[in-house]
Amino acid sequence: MVFTGSPGTGKTTVARLVGKIYKELGILSKGTMTETDRSGLVAGYVGQTALKVKEVVEKALGGILFIDEAHALSSSVSNDFGAEAIDTLVKLMEDHRDDLVVIVAGYTEEMKQFLKANTGLVSRFNRFIPFPDYSNEELVDILKGMAEKTGLKLEDGVLKLLFRYLSGMKKKEKREFGNARGIRNLFETLVVSQANRIVEMEHPSVEELTSIKEEDIAWLAESRR
Repeated sequence: MVFTGSPGTGKTTVARLVGKIYKELGILSKGTMTETDRSGLVAGYVGQTALKVKEVVEKALGGILFIDEAHALSSSVSNDFGAEAIDTLVKLMEDHRDDLVVIVAGYTEEMKQFLKANTGLVSRFNRFIPFPDYSNEELVDILKGMAEKTGLKLEDGVLKLLFRYLSGMKKKEKREFGNARGIRNLFETLVVSQANRIVEMEHPSVEELTSIKEEDIAWLAESRR
């Protein structure tokens, strides 16, 4: 399968779920997931790349082999070993087709180019699943969900500030933010900000300990200036 979309849109999470589902259906013997990328498949010397790919595939047998940013394997550089990795992968996919599922992931346009790198890829990767970017409203909801799971309450001002920040992002900034991954990083920073605030209090109340206030996210507004 080919998962296309920006980072942080849930591709890795869904790949893990696919493994579990295929295990329950009897398609895969283990249902585990082995995650890798170009650095995990390509070596620096002739002959080593094929061995590296073989090792990764053997580890993934019985489950999902998830190759993130797979388009990085295809390169126009003549002495690049990415092509060797692709050739080896195509052969091993055929050899182990009864107990291995390979999912490649990356940006939509780059993945189209990747599939053209080897004629064997097009016939094997014929299921495309797009992962659209989250809307600003969905990203705010994700933050609320993270807070609820950890027993924290977010003031309305926090959510309004976040929505305003996301709405003011340019396309390139939004792409670099990383969707849900960016929200997770932001939430972790909020928790640190809250901890730095309440550590100064002598006897913080339960409400203080469990609330993230607008002042804990004030730095976000400052970063826009």
